[in-house]
Amino acid sequence: MLCFLRGMAFVPFLLVTWSSAAFIISYVVAVLSGHVNPFLPYISDTGTTPPESGIFGFMINFSAFLGAATMYTRYKIVEKQNQTSYFSTPVFNLVSLVLGLVGCIGMGIVANFQELAVPVVHDGGALLAFVCGVVYTLLQSIISYKSCPQWNSLSTCHVRLAISAISCAAVVPMIACASLISITKLEWNPKEKDYIYHVVSAICEWTVAFGFIFYFLTFIHDFQVGIYQFIGYKLLTIRVKSMP
Repeated sequence: MLCFLRGMAFVPFLLVTWSSAAFIISYVVAVLSGHVNPFLPYISDTGTTPPESGIFGFMINFSAFLGAATMYTRYKIVEKQNQTSYFSTPVFNLVSLVLGLVGCIGMGIVANFQELAVPVVHDGGALLAFVCGVVYTLLQSIISYKSCPQWNSLSTCHVRLAISAISCAAVVPMIACASLISITKLEWNPKEKDYIYHVVSAICEWTVAFGFIFYFLTFIHDFQVGIYQFIGYKLLTIRVKSMP
């Protein structure tokens, strides 16, 4: 456990554990309260009705904050690595950060505007969160390959790319099937015409959501050593400037 707390590693570690808990706790409370079917509800379905709506809103809001903190820290780590040994244009890193932060704003919208109360706003926030999140992981995977092998191992790059590819493959049918559903509801009957669209979309939604979680899990090692790299770079800069 202590290995996850070295350097800045506690930031992605807390993001992963908190977000996982948010999804699981909201799901369990919603199912036990009889508000959703245990078989493949949408993530948002588990945060629509009280009391789980309060839990979902609070925890996802904090997840959005932790996501933004993780992305900004990652941005600064890559920035310093790139200054030490150039491997990519800084604009690439900046675009990745902006898209990631927009995705976090989308998470906040999802948390604060319930699915049944304001569906258009809620769905817009979800679209921002998922699409920007997937693009963020793709860009970060490219950055990882560009900085390999000095700052990342090849195996880490492969894992990140695999997660990004799965998330990208899942987000397309998720959006397509969700757009074909004619009504927003919590209870589904397998005999209903839109049921298959719901099932496919829900499977893809959970896949993308936990894809994000596993992706941020790969940041833990980078954050363990990133702070020491940053300190070392600062000390080196000070030493060079102080030389006669």
